[in-house]
Amino acid sequence: MKCRSLLFFLITSGISPAFPAFGKTKSKNPYDERRFIKVVTPDNYEKRDSGLILRDFSIGEGDFPKDGQQVTFHYIGYNESGRRIDNTYIQGSPAKIRMGTKALVPGFEEGIRDMRPGGKRRIIIPPELGPPAGPSTFFSSKQFEVFDVELLDVQDCKRRTIGFYSDVVCN
Repeated sequence: MKCRSLLFFLITSGISPAFPAFGKTKSKNPYDERRFIKVVTPDNYEKRDSGLILRDFSIGEGDFPKDGQQVTFHYIGYNESGRRIDNTYIQGSPAKIRMGTKALVPGFEEGIRDMRPGGKRRIIIPPELGPPAGPSTFFSSKQFEVFDVELLDVQDCKRRTIGFYSDVVCN
């Protein structure tokens, strides 16, 4: 009780007790490893200014997906060590996402944005464009992610309102 009272008195009076980490700032490491990473890819891969790396296996036909449209696609995801992290073929159904809703990893959406239905592409996503990292996800913040994507369909979507109910319907 005496310790609590003393601590309360010190904090409320403006006198700061000496905590070991109090007032210390973390200095930036001049050897930040992200500055020195260079990904070496064969000539048949395209590297964009954002850092995204792509390779088209087949182009497909039709229009590119736009914001608000629903894209249906199959994918196989790998981490940089080659371990498979997800696969819609094994799950038995393709993924469906509306473009422009920030429902996808930024690099993944950038890679799909200029695909045509029927196209197949490998997308290599750098950590800066990757998914959020943390203890609740299986992604590492310093890891490249690789996705083999097959874009199956692009559909227009419209908002439908019935009374107090509202949803989005894609046809």
